[in-house]
Amino acid sequence: MQPRDDGPRVNEKIDVARVLLIDGEGEKRGEVSIAEALALAEEAGLDLVEVSPTARPPVCKLLDYGKYKYQAQKKANEARKKQKVIDIKEIKMRPNIDTHDYDVKMRAMQRFFGDGDKVKVTLRFRGREMAHPELGRALLERVKSDIEDIAKVEMQPKMEGRQMLMVLAPR
Repeated sequence: MQPRDDGPRVNEKIDVARVLLIDGEGEKRGEVSIAEALALAEEAGLDLVEVSPTARPPVCKLLDYGKYKYQAQKKANEARKKQKVIDIKEIKMRPNIDTHDYDVKMRAMQRFFGDGDKVKVTLRFRGREMAHPELGRALLERVKSDIEDIAKVEMQPKMEGRQMLMVLAPR
């Protein structure tokens, strides 16, 4: 099984004749042969790491490769921690919802927007309610107007079978 080759080339894996060398203190040493660079790395007890393979000549740096990989891993983990995953929360209603129930659903929606989540409003029609989709559309328009200062409509209300859907996203 071939080991995975991720990350920069190190030491003997660098297969070019000359490199632009940066030493352990960050000082530019200039263009040197690969053999000389490897000798300097051995002398300093460090690794020769190719930091910019696309440059002409490639830029290599003398550093502790294990420490370099550890720092890169820590940085990647930190970036992953700061990422916000946007959830889609669902609020289900019926066309003839009572005012108090409507207010409770609106408060929940405002809390979801405060957390940075999207909200999918699902309006379910049953039985004879199917004959009056305009009531459902009017309710979704009311939701839209009540929430317009903190959210924007991402998907306009549309009918899908026995339910009407609308997606809202925080501003």
